[in-house]
Amino acid sequence: MRLKLSRADRGDADHRADSLMRWLVALAFLAASMALWWPAGAGAAVRIKEVAAVEGVRSNQLVGYGLVVGLDGSGDQTTQTPFTVQSLTAMLQQMGITVPLGTSMQLKNVAAVMVTADLPPFAQPGQSIDIVVSSVGNAKSLRGGTLIATPLKGADGQIYAMAQGNLIVGGAGAAAGGSKVQINHLAAGRIPDGASVERSVLTPLNQGSSLTLSLSASDYETARAVADAINRAKGGGTAAALDGRRVRVQVPAAGEARVAFLADIENLPLTLAVPAARIVLNARTGSVVMNQAVTLNACAVAHGNLSVTISTTPVISQPNALSGGQTVQAQKSNIAIDQQGGALVNMRAGTQLADLVKALNALGATPMDLLAILQAMKAAGALNAEIEVI
Repeated sequence: MRLKLSRADRGDADHRADSLMRWLVALAFLAASMALWWPAGAGAAVRIKEVAAVEGVRSNQLVGYGLVVGLDGSGDQTTQTPFTVQSLTAMLQQMGITVPLGTSMQLKNVAAVMVTADLPPFAQPGQSIDIVVSSVGNAKSLRGGTLIATPLKGADGQIYAMAQGNLIVGGAGAAAGGSKVQINHLAAGRIPDGASVERSVLTPLNQGSSLTLSLSASDYETARAVADAINRAKGGGTAAALDGRRVRVQVPAAGEARVAFLADIENLPLTLAVPAARIVLNARTGSVVMNQAVTLNACAVAHGNLSVTISTTPVISQPNALSGGQTVQAQKSNIAIDQQGGALVNMRAGTQLADLVKALNALGATPMDLLAILQAMKAAGALNAEIEVI
């Protein structure tokens, strides 16, 4: 049996065939381009810089105490924050101004703050870093304030930076007649490039003939893969895995050659092994996150919800006429208990993540219910995963 197509149908078919051909050509061109530009063997690979870093090359936390001035009446209430007055008095004395003893200063435009910053590795004197300014008193807002010169110290008590500048507060607020409206947080702000580095911190980058790469997560397979990738690129014996977290690397002499060597190895492609099965539970928010390696043994799970509802209704008690009593208000409470039956769900052995999620959704379990269900499955020996509660 033969079908005859009209001229219009044949035109539509030719048009669709041409469109399909153009799409196939475009996909082939895209595949060829990716083959040219994508590193060989890096299908699901990452670079070493994503999983490891040079041990000891890190940022350092700095902290300082200072004053923010120039606030529009939104500063600390000095009767409740006496340290603000003490700090201002000490600052004025350094400037040659003596405040008479016993003077009660009612300040509204000054706030005591803590200043924090991260000193990045290799930062040198004269460079600028960002700082965060946070109120430690009862100031209503730091908007429009200026931070007075504040030394920032490290854990060793040494001064590593000096901070000063105008605050940027990403919020707004207003209050009048007992009403108040506020957008975002007003008791903390940020000063981009608000601190100048005064002292550098030594790093182990140019010390010794070897460096240690520290993995972001402890895994023996990843440590071995990092060492193998470096040895293939730079020669055997260049790298050796010390344990599941550290890889020792022999590096050239300090200077430009060492920097170039590290630049080469941190961009080497690395294929990661399947991670250990793990489920992370956040008991505060009810979040449940599990990776693809989570599997189950054969088990049956049932879940039911128990809800208790308490409602209170005001009741007016009216005395009889001429009884001399008073009208009083009482409360009548009604308590109802509702228990929903849970269906019994059978889960086969070796169930993968998608099947596990589908089965738990069939139970009608909320994220908070999953916390109890997964822990019970782990206790029963049916869950092949490590549970971590954060």
